[in-house]
Amino acid sequence: MAKNKTIISCAITGSIHTPSMSPYLPVTPQEIAESALGAAEAGAAIVHLHARDPETGKPVHTPEDFDPFLKVIKQSSDVVVNITTGASPYMPVEYRVKPAEVWQPEVASLNIGSMNFGLFPMLKRYKEFKHAWEPEMLEASHDLVFRNSFKDIRYALETLDKTGTRYEFECYDTSHLYNLHYFWQEGLVKGPLFIQTCFGLLGGIGAHPDDVMHMKRTADRLFGDNYRWSVLAAGANQMKVAAMAASMGGHVRVGLEDSLWIGKGQLAETNAQQVTKVRQIIEGLGGEIATPEEAREILSLKGGDKVAF
Repeated sequence: MAKNKTIISCAITGSIHTPSMSPYLPVTPQEIAESALGAAEAGAAIVHLHARDPETGKPVHTPEDFDPFLKVIKQSSDVVVNITTGASPYMPVEYRVKPAEVWQPEVASLNIGSMNFGLFPMLKRYKEFKHAWEPEMLEASHDLVFRNSFKDIRYALETLDKTGTRYEFECYDTSHLYNLHYFWQEGLVKGPLFIQTCFGLLGGIGAHPDDVMHMKRTADRLFGDNYRWSVLAAGANQMKVAAMAASMGGHVRVGLEDSLWIGKGQLAETNAQQVTKVRQIIEGLGGEIATPEEAREILSLKGGDKVAF
């Protein structure tokens, strides 16, 4: 009966929010590991991981940056590990894919189309920063295109397919679903496809219920029974969209990568708080959450014994 259960993914730190925005954002390897394990204990079946410079909190992305916390998580939990290949939109694809290539996780995220990536609205909310790189990164997104060309996507697939890693396909707009459909028709990706529809980031689709339904209807039409649907939403939209998807039988992603908040005006102190809250929503709707082993079954993953960490 695993197929009827809801997978909770938790994105632990990401590369968008900066240390000045929340004192609770995990930055050091120890903080990332502890936060991931806390999320797993609260009910997350998958943890989605980025790395940061432990001194400045700036996104970093070498295999060595992931080493300290990957091994701690692996030794302490059976949670499914998902390593980002999105990394930061300022990084080239070869650099973004390298940690997943080296560590061969069960799941790697894969952005499935290019898009404008507007982070600069956060400059209106935050005026004081601990590090010079923070406002510089936000300001630079006025002219930022997050490149994920067909060539880039093919490179990621050809590099990671040989490792047995499967993908969390991140789709920020309808066109990304059609891009994925192309790769699926060409036989370059195989079902069940784990499709993460992403809402509320400037440059992608909005987070209105009609937007959520539009993405779901499009995916249903393109992929039929060959995909598993999950959602993430930015900021205040996080739990609203998660509740909508959960009520429709979808899977959900939460975490401090996507939202720093647990309620109106209240910062989340841990990733586990958000996992607990969305778990309460799912169970309140009469659903059950998937264990890591059930998530492996639902997504046809290779198993935690076949990773390289």
